[in-house]
Amino acid sequence: MIKDRVAGAPISWGVCEVPGWGHQLAPARVLAEMRDLGLAATEFGPDGFLPAGAAERAALLAGYGLRAVGGFAPVVLHDPDRDPLPDVRRILSGFGVERSNDRLTLVLAAVTGLDGYDERPELDAAGWSALLGNLDRIGAAAAEAGVRAVLHPHVGTMLERSDEVRRVLDGSGIPLCLDTGHLLIGGTDPGELAARAPGRIAHVHLKDVDASLAEAVRAGAAPYTDAVRDGIYRPLGAGDIDIAGIIGSLEGAGYDGWYVLEQDMIIDAEPAPGAGPLADVRACVDFLAGIAA
Repeated sequence: MIKDRVAGAPISWGVCEVPGWGHQLAPARVLAEMRDLGLAATEFGPDGFLPAGAAERAALLAGYGLRAVGGFAPVVLHDPDRDPLPDVRRILSGFGVERSNDRLTLVLAAVTGLDGYDERPELDAAGWSALLGNLDRIGAAAAEAGVRAVLHPHVGTMLERSDEVRRVLDGSGIPLCLDTGHLLIGGTDPGELAARAPGRIAHVHLKDVDASLAEAVRAGAAPYTDAVRDGIYRPLGAGDIDIAGIIGSLEGAGYDGWYVLEQDMIIDAEPAPGAGPLADVRACVDFLAGIAA
């Protein structure tokens, strides 16, 4: 049953680390709506969303009946003169592994060092060497801390396009976060990747996507942030990705990790009670319930 492995993410409620992203909802509302939707767990969200102390954070989540999945970690990995391990170890220290019965995941994004996800530089040979080496170093450091590290190919980061995903698969041992939406926008067929390399997938972010808006972002005709605001991400089953096929492929290959409902969202103001992002996440939950049935 996948129901017990379906988690939420604060970004589905518009809570994001990017400055100026949009109105940021309070944790109490987001966590209560996750609970009321029957989600089993949540990712942590950006710094400052949940308490920094592991014990306080665990108590808060438990109060809403939610388990911890782990968290998204935007880290610069490609700079040969910058060691990312101190930042990663700081993030890991807040996971509270010793207090958790859950298998926690560090979801790495190889960010550019710029704010937001609308532009990125090209990697040179030295940058690629640093990035691939850092992925394996971070994977080992996370494992020592009792956490599994995965790499999240993500629009507007140093690892976005299909050729870059292939280079990571060939040049490092780190497993992937299969984010169905970001992969499609970057030019990777998430269904083909799930079927071809299921053993490299250790975490899943489920999104459905408007393919025409995805093509506009990929072609440089629309900034990513504008596309998010315009609704590039659709509730599961309402876009152009075969979500059911991807889940079937992964389950058939023995995948036993989380399916995180992670539909990037921008909201401009506090929604009325029962309104706002809640409706889209409920549609996603209902879609997955239909698959399970």
